[in-house]
Amino acid sequence: MVTNGSLIRVIDLKKYYNKGAIKALDGVTVDVNRGDVMVVIGPSGSGKSTFLRSLNLMEQPTSGLIIFDGVDITKKKEQTPDGKWVRLNLDLHRQKMGMVFQHFNLFPHMTILDNMTLAPIKVKHIPQEAAEKKALELLDRVGLADRAQAYPIQLSGGQKQRVAIVRALAMSPDVMLFDEPTSALDPEMVGEVLDVMTELAREGMTMVVVTHEMGFAREVGNRVLFMDAGKLVEQGTPDDIFNHPQNARLQDFLSKVL
Repeated sequence: MVTNGSLIRVIDLKKYYNKGAIKALDGVTVDVNRGDVMVVIGPSGSGKSTFLRSLNLMEQPTSGLIIFDGVDITKKKEQTPDGKWVRLNLDLHRQKMGMVFQHFNLFPHMTILDNMTLAPIKVKHIPQEAAEKKALELLDRVGLADRAQAYPIQLSGGQKQRVAIVRALAMSPDVMLFDEPTSALDPEMVGEVLDVMTELAREGMTMVVVTHEMGFAREVGNRVLFMDAGKLVEQGTPDDIFNHPQNARLQDFLSKVL
């Protein structure tokens, strides 16, 4: 069960390929607490994205537990409040996890407003009028209300990523997962996306962010994980990680990126 305010508990998570020859994740254990802004850093190929995508089982782990809001979502069954065991409804749990990718994954043939309202209407059965009202409020929040009837091709990369973020928020998730959300953007567009994420953090949204943006990790994150070769090598506050790194591999990594 959830303890100490944990929203997600990850226990001895492993993801192996090629009969164990490739260990993308090699025994990762960590808690994501409610209100955390957990930033995951590390070199390319260290397992960061695999870890993030495992949290909602976009990547199926080889072994280990992922306990989300008290339910082990790696199992096929879950227990109802009245004590009965029923088939795990993974889609229901995934609705509580917003996901933002490197690429925006907007439907090109649909307007921004239609992109925003598709999942709330189809998945959560929210009436169209209510879904559109919330979508417009969210678009206004990121300065894009005037682009509701535009198509993705008419938006810049930064605008598309801001839409992708508020599209995830339209489902009212408990946690937001960001997989290198600025890596596909031109440098001048990075700031506008990070500003939205920073505002979310200030409002108390639980976030797990895989990123190469060390400034964001230092200034916005409250916990930083450093991964290398599929392992969680070191974790701590931004001050711990950036100013007092203990592990030699982390020290070497920081010397190259700071």
